[in-house]
Amino acid sequence: MLNGKTALVTGSTSGIGLGIAHTLAAQGANIVLNGFGDADEIERIRKDMAEKNGVTVTYSDADMSKPDQIQQMVENAIQQFGSVDVLVNNAGIQHVAPIDEFDPQKFEQVVQINLNHCFHTTHAALPKMREKGWGRVINIASAHGLVASKGKAAYVAAKHGVVGLTKVTALDTTQSGITCNAICPGWVKTPLVEQQIEKKAQEQNCSVQQAEHDLLAEKQPALEFVTPEQIGAYCIFLCSEEARTITGAEVKIDGGWTAQ
Repeated sequence: MLNGKTALVTGSTSGIGLGIAHTLAAQGANIVLNGFGDADEIERIRKDMAEKNGVTVTYSDADMSKPDQIQQMVENAIQQFGSVDVLVNNAGIQHVAPIDEFDPQKFEQVVQINLNHCFHTTHAALPKMREKGWGRVINIASAHGLVASKGKAAYVAAKHGVVGLTKVTALDTTQSGITCNAICPGWVKTPLVEQQIEKKAQEQNCSVQQAEHDLLAEKQPALEFVTPEQIGAYCIFLCSEEARTITGAEVKIDGGWTAQ
């Protein structure tokens, strides 16, 4: 389905981003991985993904808080592959604290990586998409892009911003063959969420299993985690011809979280 196309997925060395990258590669897309982690492990992931799917997979260590590095990453991808056809903005970080105790530097960092990077990648990738008359921008927002939770001022503000940026990008690219949509997952068992579960278990002096249940019960009526593979499958649909008139949407994959 995506043979001959190239997908750049930010924050794709683990968690949701890695799941999306695997799914896109399985459909024939060349992949640009991005993120931090152990160099040997990243190289193993890159090599395995390429060999398993018969595609070209490259890796960029560009820092999503640095606009100049983002620009260079996109330029390098375009130089190597001719274009970035599918852009998945997934990179994100979290910091939790009451707003009056929130470290201002942490606030800036969370907003920069969760929101600002989406602008910079899109700004860099759109001209070549317009030239080709086809492109898909998929922003991984969050249920927190639609509703709020205590202690997450920066994350909630950033993810609401991602949803707004998605809508503007969609309007700015109408009749161009380009679409832009936001996927809003609920709890996904990523390293980021696992840290929150472990912290919850320590605070409540309970097992990790109990902390997982309590985390889900608080927000997600389905009482099961969303998987990266489910999110990846929806990315594939958004890349399809059948989804060509879906643009500016915020798609909820949240086990009923925001239906309450």
